[in-house]
Amino acid sequence: MELKVSTRSHAGHALVAITGEIDLYTAPHLQSEFTRLLQEGPSRVVIDMSAVDFCDSTGMNVLLSALKRMKEQGGALDVAAPRPAVRKILQVTGLDSVFTVHDEVPQEFLITEGS
Repeated sequence: MELKVSTRSHAGHALVAITGEIDLYTAPHLQSEFTRLLQEGPSRVVIDMSAVDFCDSTGMNVLLSALKRMKEQGGALDVAAPRPAVRKILQVTGLDSVFTVHDEVPQEFLITEGS
């Protein structure tokens, strides 16, 4: 399955919306998007995972790497709206205590066109 990543930045914040499956084959695409985004230096990133059907350990490692780099830059990286299968992976691996996990995308990240 194809992985789609779209990023919207506003006022030092970024919302990364991911659609599809994050696995060994698609993780490099996500990694390169995070690398590009982190060069812009946002203070906070929220990853909208509401359209992610599957995420394996490779995908979790990409998310952890991005979190580590954000913290090194003094920023924060949160996970929002994970589907039950992804939430279960976060819980089983203990990563739900490493990431700040929101049930839905925080209101301040719902950037409307023209704002």
